[in-house]
Amino acid sequence: MIDLHELKESLTIDDVENYMTALGGEPIRKGEALICKTICHCGEKHRLYYYFNTQLFRCYTDCPEETFDIFELTTKIRKRDNNSFTLTDAINEVARFFGIDTNRQFTDTPIKIKIPDWEVFKRYQKATTATTPRTQGVLKEYPSGVLEHLPRPHIIPWLNEGISQESLDLHNICYDPKNCGIVIPHYDIDNRLIGIRERTLIKENEKDGKYMPAVIDNQMYNHPLGLALYNLNWSKNNIKNIRKAICFESEKSCLKYDSMYAPELNITVACCGSNFTRYQFLLLQNLGVQEIIIAFDKQFQQIGDSEHQRWAKKLRNIYNKYGAYVKISYMFDKEEVIGYKESPIDRSKEEFEYLYNRRVTI
Repeated sequence: MIDLHELKESLTIDDVENYMTALGGEPIRKGEALICKTICHCGEKHRLYYYFNTQLFRCYTDCPEETFDIFELTTKIRKRDNNSFTLTDAINEVARFFGIDTNRQFTDTPIKIKIPDWEVFKRYQKATTATTPRTQGVLKEYPSGVLEHLPRPHIIPWLNEGISQESLDLHNICYDPKNCGIVIPHYDIDNRLIGIRERTLIKENEKDGKYMPAVIDNQMYNHPLGLALYNLNWSKNNIKNIRKAICFESEKSCLKYDSMYAPELNITVACCGSNFTRYQFLLLQNLGVQEIIIAFDKQFQQIGDSEHQRWAKKLRNIYNKYGAYVKISYMFDKEEVIGYKESPIDRSKEEFEYLYNRRVTI
């Protein structure tokens, strides 16, 4: 059985943004929300908000409901053309969009909004007894043959950033000449192809997002990013042996680490965003990790500014969720070693190791 609440939690901001784009919502990121056109009732104004902290929508025009989730939004939209469209239909539509097996059963369990401090012991017991992520077998597998006909030229921008050709070849990085994008296959821990992302090389296209699900021969290869960890199929044995994992935001950071050290030393994964979900935590916990090192991009310009305070709060929330189970540390740049929105590995090996050796804990 798949918990609907956990399925919804697994959808990253990028996932919801892609889904809203497909629905015609023309989402815009602003602060802690996505602002979309009011497609819930055929409106044209950007008055439909998706709040990152609650993962709920709110329409500030004609919708009588105060808030609703992604499934209820889908029901609202489809019911206009098909009055018999149900919530179950909406669940299946969302699942299909993200390549989730719609033959599986879903259950809707009660949601706890806040967990009191004393319940940390219950959380610890729950985490230590969960041995297998409940997502196993959920994600659809795409045929790997789709990559065979894509060229694999030297990708100069990434080679110039220090990513080796050997690392690009190992991770099956290709090039899409039609869309002028770098093709990045995503595999689950068992090496099944579960999705493909594309990094555009056209500056004008970046307004819609640098990274988008790849569309090859009219087939979109998307998947819920929160239900997997990029690079885990290659790094799982190293992580299991060393009992540490470094969590980056982007796939490119994993490739840089691979190139900077060696594939046999790679202990990195990428969340493909700044969310770290329960599914992703369980994947690492099941490998016996004793420390998870959060190495997200630097999302503040100055210590003490409003961005820094929001970012520190967000990182602290990761500790609040999982710090009772494993050690959580952070590659947190307090000394302006890297620039705004840079990854800890974007500079030199020396600067990366400086931040690594001075990682902080709560």
